[in-house]
Amino acid sequence: MMESGNDSILRSRLRPIPLTPPLSDLDSSLDGECSPEDHRRGNGETHITSNGKIEVEQVISKKLQLKRKAEFLKSDLMRQFDSQVNDFMDSLIEESASLEPAPVPAAFSAPMLDKERNKLGHFRAPHGQGKQFVDRRSLLDELFEVNHIRTIYHMFIALLILFILSTLVVDFIDEGRLVLDFDLLVYAFGQFPLVVCTWICMFLSVLVVPFTLFHLWSQSQSGSNPRLYTLLFGSVFLLYQALGLGFLPTYVVVINSMPPASCFIIILEQVRLMMKVHSFIRENVPRVLAWKKDKTTPSPVGPQVFQYIYFLFAPTLIYRDKYPRNLVIRWGYVATKLLQVLGSLFYAYYVFVRLCIPQFRSISLQLFDLKAMVLCVFNSILPGVLVLFLGFFAFLHCWLNAFAEMLCFADRMFYKDWWNSTSFANYYRTWNVVVHDWLYYYVYRDFLLMSQKRFRAVAMLFVFTVSAVVHEYILAICFGFFYPVLFCLFMCFGIMFNFILHDQRKGPIWNIIMWTSLFLGHGVIICLYSHEWYAQLYCPLKEPSFLELLKPRSWSCQRGSMVESDRL
Repeated sequence: MMESGNDSILRSRLRPIPLTPPLSDLDSSLDGECSPEDHRRGNGETHITSNGKIEVEQVISKKLQLKRKAEFLKSDLMRQFDSQVNDFMDSLIEESASLEPAPVPAAFSAPMLDKERNKLGHFRAPHGQGKQFVDRRSLLDELFEVNHIRTIYHMFIALLILFILSTLVVDFIDEGRLVLDFDLLVYAFGQFPLVVCTWICMFLSVLVVPFTLFHLWSQSQSGSNPRLYTLLFGSVFLLYQALGLGFLPTYVVVINSMPPASCFIIILEQVRLMMKVHSFIRENVPRVLAWKKDKTTPSPVGPQVFQYIYFLFAPTLIYRDKYPRNLVIRWGYVATKLLQVLGSLFYAYYVFVRLCIPQFRSISLQLFDLKAMVLCVFNSILPGVLVLFLGFFAFLHCWLNAFAEMLCFADRMFYKDWWNSTSFANYYRTWNVVVHDWLYYYVYRDFLLMSQKRFRAVAMLFVFTVSAVVHEYILAICFGFFYPVLFCLFMCFGIMFNFILHDQRKGPIWNIIMWTSLFLGHGVIICLYSHEWYAQLYCPLKEPSFLELLKPRSWSCQRGSMVESDRL
């Protein structure tokens, strides 16, 4: 009965496909539109003009009409057939996912299927909720197998070669010799031994403290006064998150005045580890509470140490006991991705050296009025777009895929086709899937869970606020000044575009609008932050007050008050 019901459902989704009429019908339909003179010619008679020439033009014209109509009917048939197959497969997948697994008699149950079903359960969240990990490749790895897409990649490599050649030629003309120094990179990654030591301390603390606290708390739930232990261990955990992971790394960065790239390494790792620790606790605490309610085993079964260590290195922010794994490590693939990361780093270096530094050194020598700002924004669009592409390609594709390959991590969907987005709502979901999943499951859904699903708009606003605050915190600590440009773009234009350019917006025009907004937004970011950076260098304050630290220096920095600096 179940099989017949499912068959009837699937058959109902298949609409009849119109068949292509035979060529004889096409001939007759074409003949019906012809003149009697054409009928005679179609019956084998040849009409001869007074000049004795055969009228072949009309014969060729009719044949071309026949060919065009056949091609049209062929393309229409293939389009309808493809649509029918896609609808059928989509409906089949949806129905198979929604159906509950029916009990299978023991005589027909295969041990391998049960094993695979149990294995798949490890990749899912408890009680069927949360993200499901599956074996899949990154989208760019699939697209680069197409010659047309790979050519675009070659075009970016050619542009890098031109950047390098232009830098060498200009240096040779100015200096009379080839200048092959990378002073900007050396400065940006300064104090690297301190960076390594700070990261090791952070990682060891994350490895020991959260896992130990969770293990002690889970064991205390089988004794007396479990609420008291929950309050105690919860307070220690929050204190560790605030001081051990929150304050101490930031203090090390600020007190040692680390350069930007070194700051980004520490602060981004700080944020990543805090998000991972939260996911580990958030996913495992409900398991202990469920055991406390049922008590099917003498003690709660928690995660193992090696599972926790694997999660700390895995390119995901959602904890699972097990993930889909590959069988082998392709070390050639790992080397290629790491070399691409290194190439992207040098690419960004040449973008800043050739497009950003000369422009902003000269702009910072004058008052930043409206005219200068407009010119600065439009001149910053090209480097802003290149930095966007390089950041996406280097981190979300190359870096995460390299670590996924070394760890045999099979789910490589770190991003989706964000470049095809026709709405900012879809862009936010597909640009960085790793962070989006964390925000969705642990901020948006938990907010709805606590509010009993009554304030969806407030939950969305809360997600935007959390994301904007964290992004601005990272930039403020790494650049050494507070200039909430990105926060304002998030909270103003980001929220506005999320509701204006929503998922109902379809068509190429909305994709063009989305790209135009991205280009302008990154131009604004590069322009304002770069100008403020040089204003902080040229117009330092000897004894600044708290309000002066909050006020952007570029608003008042002028030629007469400048102090030259040798930092760049």
